[in-house]
Formats: sequence, C-alpha cells, structure tokens
Amino acid sequence: MKFPYGSSYDDLQALVNQIKSDIQLSTINFDPYSFVSPSAYDMAWLAMVEEDHNVDDDGELKPMFQDSLDWILCNQNAGEGYWGNSGCLVTSMSDAEDEDRDEMNTLTSTLACVLALHKWNIGCFHLHKGKRYIERRTEIIIEKHNEEGFYPRWFIIKFTGILEHAQQLGLHFVFSSRCIEMINEVFYQRQEILKREELLHDCNHIPLLAYLEVLPSTIYIENREDIIVTSLDSIDGSLFQSPSATASAFMITRNSKCLAYLQNVVQRCPNGVPQKYPLNEELIKLSMVNVIENIGLGEFFCREIEHVLQQVYTNEEENVDRVPISYLADKLHKDSLAFRMLRMRGQTISPRSFCWFLNDQQTRDHLERNTDSFFLVILSVYRATDLMFPGEQELEEAREYTRNLLEQSRSIDERMIKHELSTPWIARLKHLDHRMWIEDKDSNVLSVGKASFLRLHSTYISKLTHLASRNFLFRQAIYRSELDELTMWVKKWGLNDIGFGREKTTYCYFATATSLPFESAIKVGKLTAKTAILVTVADDLFDEEGSLEDLEALTQAVIRWDGDELKGYGKIIFRALDDIVRETTEACSKQHGVDITDQLRDIWAETFEAWLREAVWSKKGHMPSMEEYLHSGMISIAAHTMALSVSCLMEPCFPQQKLSPGKYDTLTTLLMIIPRLLNDLQSYQREQEQGKINSVLLHMRNTSGLKIENSIAHIEKIIDSNRKEFLEHVLMDGLSDLPKPCKEIHMSCCQVFEMFFNKKNRYDSDTEMLQDIKKAFYDPVNVNELSEIEPKPPMVHGDEFLILPLLMNLSPKILEFKRKDEYGAVKTSMCLRRSFGAHKRAIALQPLKIVALQRIVAPVMPAKSAPCFY
Repeated sequence: MKFPYGSSYDDLQALVNQIKSDIQLSTINFDPYSFVSPSAYDMAWLAMVEEDHNVDDDGELKPMFQDSLDWILCNQNAGEGYWGNSGCLVTSMSDAEDEDRDEMNTLTSTLACVLALHKWNIGCFHLHKGKRYIERRTEIIIEKHNEEGFYPRWFIIKFTGILEHAQQLGLHFVFSSRCIEMINEVFYQRQEILKREELLHDCNHIPLLAYLEVLPSTIYIENREDIIVTSLDSIDGSLFQSPSATASAFMITRNSKCLAYLQNVVQRCPNGVPQKYPLNEELIKLSMVNVIENIGLGEFFCREIEHVLQQVYTNEEENVDRVPISYLADKLHKDSLAFRMLRMRGQTISPRSFCWFLNDQQTRDHLERNTDSFFLVILSVYRATDLMFPGEQELEEAREYTRNLLEQSRSIDERMIKHELSTPWIARLKHLDHRMWIEDKDSNVLSVGKASFLRLHSTYISKLTHLASRNFLFRQAIYRSELDELTMWVKKWGLNDIGFGREKTTYCYFATATSLPFESAIKVGKLTAKTAILVTVADDLFDEEGSLEDLEALTQAVIRWDGDELKGYGKIIFRALDDIVRETTEACSKQHGVDITDQLRDIWAETFEAWLREAVWSKKGHMPSMEEYLHSGMISIAAHTMALSVSCLMEPCFPQQKLSPGKYDTLTTLLMIIPRLLNDLQSYQREQEQGKINSVLLHMRNTSGLKIENSIAHIEKIIDSNRKEFLEHVLMDGLSDLPKPCKEIHMSCCQVFEMFFNKKNRYDSDTEMLQDIKKAFYDPVNVNELSEIEPKPPMVHGDEFLILPLLMNLSPKILEFKRKDEYGAVKTSMCLRRSFGAHKRAIALQPLKIVALQRIVAPVMPAKSAPCFY
C-alpha cells in the first residue's frame, strides 16, 4: 500500500529488512541460544576450571575452557572496566532501586572475572581496570543498602564467597575503613543465612547448594562430594541448571556428568553461556515473538512469527512429565505464551495446554512460596486467561488464582502488574500498548536465574527497540497529519461550533486510529472518526437540545434521505451525514464494484429512530420493559453504525446480506449489546438524577428490594457472558460469516468502548484522556538504554590495525598472537618481543590478514602491597 510519507516508510522498510536478516527467526539453522543474554559471572567460573592432567611447558595447569577465558578478555566494558549484565532479580519499588541491584550484579560479575584473570595470570590491563572498578564502586554500591540493614540474599552469598576466593588466591583490593566495616556486616549476614538454612533448603526457589561456587567449604566438610553428586540433575548432570555451580561441582568431584554438562553448554553457547542452562528452547522463540508483537512490529515479521507458532503448535502436548520444578516454571511460562498467541490466531487449543498446573500441587506450592521470583510466569498465565470463551472453567480458576498471587506480589515491576490488573486487555489501545512495551526496560525478560532475570540478548533487543521507536514516531507523524485533516472536515461542516454538546474530534480520532491495526487505521481511521463525531453530536441533540418536533423532522429526513426542508442543527447534521455516507459508498464502489448506499442509509435511519424513541420516552416519562429498552439501546449506542460502515471497505468485501437491520451477524449483535451495557454501568447515576432510564436502574426497579450494587453485579455478569461469546466469534472460524478484517474492525470498536467505560466514563471527561492523547500523537518515545555488555567477537578484518594499549610497569615479555585458520584450528601467527617500560606508547602492528584474533596474553604484574579487610 502507499503511505503519505513514502521516503520515511522506505527508510523504515530498509531498517526492517536489515534487522530481519540479522534475526532470521524462520531459518532452518535458527539457534535459540543466540538470542539469550550471556552471563559474565558464569563465564568466569567456566574459565577457572582446570584441564585434567594437562600442563604447559612450565608445569602449570591450563584452563579447560580457554574460549571462556578469551570471552572475558573480549567483553570487558572498555570505559568503566566492569563485566556483567543488567536485570537483577529483586523486589524493588522504583527505577533507582532497580539500578542499585543491577550494580550489585555487575559488581559480583566483575569480581568473578577479575578472579579468573588473576588465577591464570593473564590480561594485566583488563585485570587492573576491573580492580579499579571494584575498589571504586564497592563502597558506593553497598552503602545504599547498608542504611536499610538489608542486602539481597543472593548478593550476600556471592559477594562474600568471591572475596574469600580472592584472598585465598592472593588477590587483594584496597578499600576504605568505612567500606571494610560495611563488608564485614555483609559477612555477618552471610553467617546468619548459613546458620538458618540447609544446603538443599528451597529458599526463594534457589537452595544454598546452587551457590556452590561461593560457599565456604567448612559447611560441608563431611561427605561433601556425596552431597554434590546426589544433587546433580538426573537429566542433564547440572547442579540446579547453573553453569557456575556445576563448574564448581566438577572442580570438587571431577564427576563425568558435570563435565559432560559443561562441555555441552560451551559447545551449545559459543558466544557466551547464559546463567541458566538448559533452557526451554520454545520459550526462547516465543519470548522473541512476544517482544516483537508487544512493541508493535508484528506486521513486519508475519512470516517469521507464523513459522515459530506453527512449530510450537505442532509440538504442543498436554502431558506433563515429572521434571524438576525449575523446568516446570519455564514450561508453564512457555505453555501460557503459546496458548495466548495461538488462540489469538484462531488455532484450536485447549486451556488444559497450560492449566495443567492447577492440578499439580508441587507447582502451585512453588509459585505461592516464590511469587516475587516467578511473577513473570504468573503474569503470563494471567494474560493467557484474557482470551476466555464461554464455559471454560479452568480459565476462570486460573485467572482468579493468578490474580490473587499478583495482588500479593511485591515484584520488581509493580507498574506493569498494576496496569494488568486495573486495565483489562480488551480495554487497551494497540498503539499505546506498543509504546508502553517499548519503554518498559523489563520487556525482554525471559526467565529467572540465581541472582538476576535471564534476558533476551541486548544486541537484538536494542535493534528491535530502535526499529519500534522509529516505527512509532513514523505513525505519530501520520496520525497528526490525519487529525489535522479531520479537524478541517469538522470545521467545514460546522460541527465544531454547533453550540451544544460535546466537541470530541480529537477523542474520536485518537480512539479509532490507535485501536485499529495500522494499515486499517490508515485506510478507514479518519472515516470511522467522522462517523463517531457525528454520532456524538446527533446523540447530544436528541439527548439534550432538540425539541420533539425538530427531532422527528430530522429522523424523517434521514429515513427519506432528503434534508432540503431541514434548518438549524438538523440541517448541519444531515449535510455532514450525507457527506460521510457518500464518501463511504464511493470508496466501496471503487474498491469492490458494489453499491451499498441503501444499506448504509437504512442503518443510519435505524439509529436515528432509536434516538428519537428514547427521547420520547424521556420527555413523556415512559417506563419501558427491559426487553424494550435493550432492543432500542443496543441500536442507539451506535457501535454497529460505526463498525459496519467501514467494514465494507475492507478486503474481502463485507457480505451485503449482513448489512440489513434485523439480519445482522451474531458478532455484530454482540457488539451492539456490550457497549450499551458498559455505558449504562457508568452513566446510571447521572441518568437517575435526570429522571432517565438505564438497564441498571430498570433491573433494580423490576426486582423488589434489590440494591444498586446487586443490580450492577447483574449487568456486569451479562457483559462478561457476552464478552466471552464475542471473543469466541472474533477469534475462531466457523462461528461468524464475516471476513477476518471485518472481525478486527468489530474487535477494535468493542475495545474502544471498553476503554471509554473502564471503571469510569472517560469519554465525557474533558481531561481524562489528554495524557494518553499526548503519548499517542505528540510525545517522543522514551527508550531505556540496555546496560548489558554485548559480546564483542574477537575479529580483526582485512587491513585493520591493532593498537595495543600501554601497560605501565610491564616488563619485557612475549605477547603471543594466535589466529584460526579456515578449518577453525588455532595457530600461532606471530610472536613479538618488545619492552614497553621506557617508551610509554602504543605499538601499531602491521596488517596480518588474520581471520580472527584469538587472544592477547599479557602477564599479571605482582600486586603492590594493599590492605585487605581480613
């Protein structure tokens, strides 16, 4: 399709193509682990594993996983000197607290990497920068929590354990006396933890033994190897799916299962191991799809998304094998994501595909004990229950269960939970939802590890977020342009200064454009908004301003479709109405070769008759039956008037037989009922004061002794029942004759009314939606920078020069350069002997035409005498 901003769209599409070539979700060789964030902490512990009976020429042990050591050398933050990634698992209440925990995670990762470099006497420059970061930041980081007298359990265990390891290896740090005092307090808190917890006690879903690499050996001197070996996972040989803990287990026991696990994880994740392995690979794929869709890029990745979902649908099983609880949490997360995505696409999938956990007491107990840690899983289950059809009791139970858990949670993302619980999915507008996810720094969370969230890789997420931001700004520009055109149309037909009622031009365009899929919004957004504006003005005329004589004249003019005898307000309304119908019918005739003039006029006549009927009831004090009221009210709310008019412009063409009053599709009828009752829930007080009628008031009047809250509950129950049926008709094939694009129009229309009347009447407020409108049309997107360190592949191409930094105090040594040939074999390409001490400058090496620089070996100088806190 053509867009009004062709060049901008071309630039956007070029960026899309570039990112799609990088991500390649639908390729045969797609590797899910390439999308998972690596863990500097776990890489450091792998780097510390010694090779079995393999020593160098000097008779010293060699690292078993040399690539892990090389990874550390290649992935230090060049500016600050730290290693690590963001995303700490905490129960913070603010962004500032989130940052504090991120720094804690970075600190422990940097400590582990520095320890690995020190152990192998390599990377002097990297080690020096890492030590400086540790000495500079430790006091600042722990000071923030010292005032509270509380440190996260994972931080206490890891921080103190690595410091003990450093002391044992002769690695010292310079800290102030104040810092030493606070560190000692952390050690005291560790002693308290070790006293009250057993090695395998399930505390916050992570037992002590999962931190084996940093535990003091004194707590399991007796039969420690037996304890470790019997705790290994029977499936993969890991210690709690933790590469760092399993590396430690292997160094202690030299167990063959541990070794097999470590070799597997290194081979499977050549660009850096995650903090948790193995992972549910389908969860990784679905999480990528989830991010793409949440940030508004689904339209660009349709083929890739369908490929992933088809694979998942093919593999979908309802049986739950008995596997460790940590696997079950990820399985539940995957199953709930799959259910929501597949059901949204009309696939037949049973709620049992993820509601199996309701009958699994172990899983329920685990979720209840660790609500904050597993809030992401719980939230995913809750979101899956948004798509509930009639009679699905399992989904009812799952929704109530997860809602209770979320209400009790003190999760890191309270804002997201509050949004989920207060604003139903069906009451949200797509465009604003996309913005929320673009700005949410936790949108890329995949799973939970020992100390932090396991995230999708920042390399890909940053690219996707950048694209989503560009796309959002592009859409904002188009929306603003269309709103200006719509405002001119309103002025042209005199609807803006008609002198009574509600002026809702911006509200109407905001609601219609941002609720529709973008392509549909460009096609019919303005026309839908015109219809909504006219409905608002005409409804106000019948409700407040017009005399019965004038209202009858206008209604008859619409029935005859002849407004020549009208004057005043009636003439203004009819002329604008005639322009809307003419624009719609001409577009339909041009696109489909079909004339729908008579059908649209009949729909409008039906709507005006309903408005007139209710005006007569009000002015004459007539009290209709509930049946009479609903029959008229579902027409007068005019939801179908808006939806059917523009549905005729979609592809394929709307079935004409479904346009005639009395012959509407069941989906259209449901669309007429739901908005009427939603409106009644939020307007009964005002209408009661004005002496008007409403379904809430009628039900209370017809039921002797019934209180207003009971009447409200009754109407809410009716809405809920119709909403489930409506969703089923929208999403599933075979229940409605309407084409899919027309169903989407019905869905968007329903979402708009749900948004207008969610817990209050936002439409009648002059200020309630202004902030949302600013976010949708005017405010730039606030994109959070991801702080995760991105792996930098050790590549030197073509004629690039490699500049070696000056290492102060470095004595003459051999700097060894290695490369890989085309078969992957590592070969020495050059040895350079040079003294740096006197020259204090960098050396430029001539081009070597090497494929990949494997590593630079720089000796670690003996540390200067430095005080230690012991």
